[in-house]
Amino acid sequence: MKILVVNCGSSSIKYQLFNMEDESVLAKGLLERIGLEGSVLTHQPAGKEKVVINGDVENHSVGIKLVLDALTDPSHGVIKSMKEIDAVGHRVVHGAERFADSVLITPQVMDALEECIQMAPLHNPPNILGINACTELMPGVPQVGVFDTAFHQTMPKHAFLYGLPYEAYEKYGLRRYGFHGTSHRYVSQRAAELMQEHMTNLRIITCHLGNGASIAAVKHGKSVDTSMGFTPLEGLVMGTRSGAIDPAIIPFLMKKEGMTPEQIDNYLNKKSGVLGLSGISSDFRDIEEAAKDGNERAQLALEIFAYTVRKFIGSYAAAMGGVDAIVFTAGLGENSIAMRDKICLGLEFLGTRIDPVKNNVRGKAAEISVDGAKVKIFVIPTNEELVIARDTKEICANLV
Repeated sequence: MKILVVNCGSSSIKYQLFNMEDESVLAKGLLERIGLEGSVLTHQPAGKEKVVINGDVENHSVGIKLVLDALTDPSHGVIKSMKEIDAVGHRVVHGAERFADSVLITPQVMDALEECIQMAPLHNPPNILGINACTELMPGVPQVGVFDTAFHQTMPKHAFLYGLPYEAYEKYGLRRYGFHGTSHRYVSQRAAELMQEHMTNLRIITCHLGNGASIAAVKHGKSVDTSMGFTPLEGLVMGTRSGAIDPAIIPFLMKKEGMTPEQIDNYLNKKSGVLGLSGISSDFRDIEEAAKDGNERAQLALEIFAYTVRKFIGSYAAAMGGVDAIVFTAGLGENSIAMRDKICLGLEFLGTRIDPVKNNVRGKAAEISVDGAKVKIFVIPTNEELVIARDTKEICANLV
């Protein structure tokens, strides 16, 4: 079975084509600047040189067509025709309370996704565009939606409800949903495999640390708490997002700065986080370089980020009645040796400590805790696309 995994952003399409017989990636790529001048597709067939294709791409339908053409091209393609694609799996950011699992896309599901747009106005519309484009270009090919929020639907009410009048939850669905669920699910399962334990026996804290960052408490295989909330703004200080703040700051700033709701939303989502704190960049690599050169605001931004991660790890250990493993993943978690060390400095009370020699690793699965540590620490590269492909295969395998 060959499965195409599609992740549509507002002006981009990421994709991977899997051969599910051995879960190998036949090709992957990224199409950028959809709807803008200078669209570019970077296509990487397995075992071959990258191919860069330039040309204006008007919309997601044209973009999907370009991707399919690249996959079937005689020179750099990896399949002879679209008919070899047995199913398509889509990343969908927000499924609200409608979807606790991945689902086969039907007209009823599409109606529900439209209703979820109010929860994720920036993310769900391009996800829907991608599904519609595949439906148009690949009629009859089954499609599956895999939701960022689904893994966190096991959170109990005492973990996901805000201290607002209950009617706000009943009328508007105001609650914590959490995101990065596909990543948290994958790395927690991989940690259990590396520990040669069953998920139901473990309490794992997964740290998805990138420009967007979140932490999850995974108890006995189920998410019981996570740092992001109603939107991906809550929780940790991130690249450009403020993370959790006193809600009274919002009307205070709006009055003092004369901001509209749209402007304060942009301020908190695009101008805050380590970018706002450091005044340098949202890229942790730039901030780490500046910190090495003695920039005090860069040093402070890194310390604040590490401190907030460490606080969440401690609180989730308390929420689960202990912890057996801590996992670092995503761009920063997988690659920043210094940040992992900074975060874990002070967690010794949990019964864990980083081994500086083992911690000298980037981008590959490894245990980095000292030998004999009660709580294991792992670096595990995430693979959300593989999770989407596996769910798609499982759902579509028995379709007539």
